[in-house]
Amino acid sequence: MKMRGFTIADALMERSPGQDGEIFAGNLVDEKDGGPISIGYGRYGPDETLTETMAVDDVMIVLEGELTVSTEATAVTAGPGGIVHMPKGETVTIRSGPQGALTAYVTYPHWRTARG
Repeated sequence: MKMRGFTIADALMERSPGQDGEIFAGNLVDEKDGGPISIGYGRYGPDETLTETMAVDDVMIVLEGELTVSTEATAVTAGPGGIVHMPKGETVTIRSGPQGALTAYVTYPHWRTARG
């Protein structure tokens, strides 16, 4: 695998698996590239909610808008430049603000194959 750079224009955004809201993911690097991680962009429409038990370790960087990620024990709100780590096995609820949000993410291992 060679060094590459990406922008949001490079991502083919697909509806996040298992939901019908305005939540999309676009992998730029994944299992097809032979490396150990997935890298991509996520887009959340206004006031969307997604609850999921993490199948992978996920690091999400908020680029635009605002997201609140909560568990039974705590909540983190992140705006542009904020980073949220969601460990494998943790059940999280992700809520976008009224403007929606654009994120970048890195997962280990690949989220698509870990989901089964």
